[in-house]
Amino acid sequence: MGNQKNVFSKGDFPQLLEKVRQKDQIALARAITIIENEPEKALLIEEFYAREINDATSYIIGFTGSPGAGKSTLVDSYVSLLRKTGAQVGIIAVDPSSPFTGGALLGDRIRMKRHFTDDGVFIRSMGSRGCVGGLNDAVFGVIMLYKLYGFDYIIVETVGAGQSEIDIVYVADTVVLVLSPGGGDEIQLMKAGIMEIADIFVINKSDMDGADLLKVNLEAMLKFSEQEKPIVLTVATSGKGVGELAEKIESHKFFLKDSGEIDVRRLRRLRKHAETIIARRVRALLDGEKDLNGKVSDFVERIVSKLCTS
Repeated sequence: MGNQKNVFSKGDFPQLLEKVRQKDQIALARAITIIENEPEKALLIEEFYAREINDATSYIIGFTGSPGAGKSTLVDSYVSLLRKTGAQVGIIAVDPSSPFTGGALLGDRIRMKRHFTDDGVFIRSMGSRGCVGGLNDAVFGVIMLYKLYGFDYIIVETVGAGQSEIDIVYVADTVVLVLSPGGGDEIQLMKAGIMEIADIFVINKSDMDGADLLKVNLEAMLKFSEQEKPIVLTVATSGKGVGELAEKIESHKFFLKDSGEIDVRRLRRLRKHAETIIARRVRALLDGEKDLNGKVSDFVERIVSKLCTS
């Protein structure tokens, strides 16, 4: 990781960005590697290409759901439909990180193998690197790179779905929550925040026993919370229901644009990106300054001691 920082100097990065703007996928892959190691360099993208980023029409869709729900297979089928319209698609698949290397552990790209040789689809797997919310700090920067490249659709697939995995709302315009029968997803739905993050619910593997019951339970929960959100039944392996999902996503896209909500969501994304960069710098400061660490430790010990003697 340290060697990569030496190879990609700060002076080379602006030149690399220009190649990304010219739709060079090799340059895009290299730029992503830099952003993964140094997320703060996303600020340079904004500095040099603010107009291009702000004017980009890329639409961001987040897919999240419990492990085994079939998210990657569903994304694969959905992307195939998008490609038939001529749309170019950039995919970020956030995998659990290896505890030793920090790299992606599961290979979502294996489940999207039909798009390997398609120049209109770019797939990057990223490790979550221990970040709660299922997202890597670098995701925001990679989204900016995808916008600079000019993808029509950007798809972010995140790890899991639970109370701590709701950060997808900070990156996506439309959030798709993928559920499956028999996977304990009825319990997942009861967790705080889960019902609110989704714009569209998908019950994948709907040919399995329990799919209808899951749908009934989901409808009841939505009614109880006074939310009207679409529920789509799919069988991703055969493509069943994926067309309907695509229609629901487009409908939500037009709703966001017509209502102005899309601007609210994108402002929220910018703020979250800024908070992420600041938090990372503070962590680096705390880790790098031994004296500061010592002062913090002493302060903590004094508080603990006072509490114990009071």
